[in-house]
Amino acid sequence: MLLHFCLSQSDRRWGVTASSVGVQPGQTFPPRKFGPISMTDVVRYQGASGDLNPMHHDDEMARAAGYPASFSVGMLGAGYLAAYCTELFGVRTVRRFRTRFRKVVYRGEVLTARAVVRGIRRSGDTACVELGLELVDSTGAVVVDGSAEFLAES
Repeated sequence: MLLHFCLSQSDRRWGVTASSVGVQPGQTFPPRKFGPISMTDVVRYQGASGDLNPMHHDDEMARAAGYPASFSVGMLGAGYLAAYCTELFGVRTVRRFRTRFRKVVYRGEVLTARAVVRGIRRSGDTACVELGLELVDSTGAVVVDGSAEFLAES
């Protein structure tokens, strides 16, 4: 559940600094909403990812398996977290990104990505800013959490 934003003096080409993003322990970042999730969102993601499991677009099949309806692809939520992170820190700075799926998401749901600075660690010429990172549904339940690492100059 931690996102590491690493700042290294030896890698100045990325153009972002700790001071330029203004990170401080306890700081939160503006939340980002996604949705409401539509069948079009799900099917478009399925086509792009190659995950054509009918449980994600066939309500009858999903109901036969015990679900109330077809449900979103878990990686779509991971993609939303990736979009949120890269909006904050840039695409070129990504070094690591991991997610865990916590809850099934159904059509109509509005999801919110959020992050908070958990701490700043320094080692040599590198400082890492640790962020808690979550994607939550409209009830506040975590549907995806994850970790990532971003590199920038100091």
